[in-house]
Amino acid sequence: MSAVTGPAREIRRRRWGRRCLLVLAVLAVYPVFVLGTVYVATSRSDLPGGRHGPKDAYRHSLASAIVAYTGSPRWVDWVTVVMERDGRGDAARAMDARNNRIGARIGAAAASWDEMNAAVLRAVQAGGVAVEGENIEEDGITWLPSERWQDRWY
Repeated sequence: MSAVTGPAREIRRRRWGRRCLLVLAVLAVYPVFVLGTVYVATSRSDLPGGRHGPKDAYRHSLASAIVAYTGSPRWVDWVTVVMERDGRGDAARAMDARNNRIGARIGAAAASWDEMNAAVLRAVQAGGVAVEGENIEEDGITWLPSERWQDRWY
């Protein structure tokens, strides 16, 4: 029989429940922070090609940079495997996975938030269309040809 009975057991159960609720709340706030920050930055950008274009490349690389900067590049790897099938399947997933990895490297190497944001924007501005068979630089942010772009990005 347990040494803790009655009211004491109920108090422990409530404390444990509150701690679990707090942990869940913290875990829920982080994705909201990342997605909200990326949404605001992407909506303010003048980049074209919301889906499969430069704006999409910016969104992926910025989100990954933020996660790597505030957390861990490993988290980006996990999300990329789940969300982008690690780049397998089609050109759009491959592009997104590549840009996620580049963003994670930028975020992990950044010394400050402003430096990270500027580095991501520079990488996108220096990026280009990913064409199969082309030798694209390892750190080159890429997107699909303009005929594949869509205005919607959210």
